[in-house]
Amino acid sequence: MTRLFDKYLYALGRGVRGAKQALDQASRPADPAAGARDVTPATPLPRRGLALGARPLVMGIVNVTPDSFSDGGAYLDPISGVAHGVRLVAEGADILDIGGESTRPGYAPVDAETEIARVAPVIRGLAAATDLPISIDTMKARVAAASLDAGASIVNDIWGLQRDPDMARVAGERGVPVVIMHNRESEDASIDIIQDALDFLKRSIDIALAAGVAFERVIVDPGVGFGKTPEQNLVMVRDLARLRELGCPVLLGVSRKRIIGAATGRAVARERMAGSLAAAVIGAMAGADIVRVHDVAEHVDAMKVYAAIMNRGQSERDK
Repeated sequence: MTRLFDKYLYALGRGVRGAKQALDQASRPADPAAGARDVTPATPLPRRGLALGARPLVMGIVNVTPDSFSDGGAYLDPISGVAHGVRLVAEGADILDIGGESTRPGYAPVDAETEIARVAPVIRGLAAATDLPISIDTMKARVAAASLDAGASIVNDIWGLQRDPDMARVAGERGVPVVIMHNRESEDASIDIIQDALDFLKRSIDIALAAGVAFERVIVDPGVGFGKTPEQNLVMVRDLARLRELGCPVLLGVSRKRIIGAATGRAVARERMAGSLAAAVIGAMAGADIVRVHDVAEHVDAMKVYAAIMNRGQSERDK
C-alpha cells in the first residue's frame, strides 16, 4: 500500500506540472495555420513500448468530450483530463487512450480543429507526466497526426483505416502501432458477425501493410457495440478467440457498455463495473491481449488474478 501511495504522489506531482503547462498553452491564442503543432510542450518523456505478455494490458480511457456515454464532460478541460490520466497511471494503467469525439450511438460529429483543440493539450501534459504509451482514439488522419506531434504513440481508429484514406499513411509514415476496429454502418442480425469482422479486419490489415505499417504493429479490435445487435455483441466477446487467426494482438473494449447494462439491468453506465470485470476476464480467457476500460485499478487486479490462476507469471510492470 505504501509503495502504491508513493507512486501515486510521484505521478501526481509530474501530472500537475504537466497539466499546468498544458493549461497555460491552451489559454494562448492559437495559430490557425499551424493548428496544434506550434505548441512548445513540457519536456516529453520517451514513450515506453507495448509489452504484451504475462497478462492482458489495461488501457485506461480518458474521454475529453462533453457527450461520451459514460463520463462525458467530466474531463473536458485540460487540467481535469491530465489529472484523470495521471490517476489512471497511479492505478496501474499500461496504456492511456485519449479521445476528443464521442462515438456513442447518436453522437454529434465534430470537426478536426475542435477535436485537436480538445486532445492536444491533454496529450502534451500526459506525455510530460508519464512514459506510458499514449493512444489517440480518432477516425481522422489530421487529428492522428497532430496527436502524434503532441506525444501520442499509438493510433486507435474505430473504422479500421477504412473511413479516412489518409489514416493509414499517417500511421505508416510515423511507424506507430495502429488499432484497427471492426465497424458497421448499421446492424444486420442475419449475418455471421464473426466472419464479417474477419473479412473487414483482413481488408484493414491489407490497407495498413500497403501504407507501410509493419504487421507486428497492427492490433485488431472486434468493435463491441458498433453496428451490431445485442446478441452479436455477446457473440463477439464469447467467440473472441476466432480473431486470433488473423495473427495480430487483440484489443477488447466492453467497459460499461450497453451489453453490460442489458445483462445486469444496470441502466447507469457508472454502475456497470462488476459486469465489465466479468466480460474482461472472459475476454482474457478468449485471447484478449489488451482490455480498454474506465475502471483501471479494478481491471488491473482482475488481470493479475487471471494471470496467476492461468500460471502466466508476472509482467515486468507488476513486479
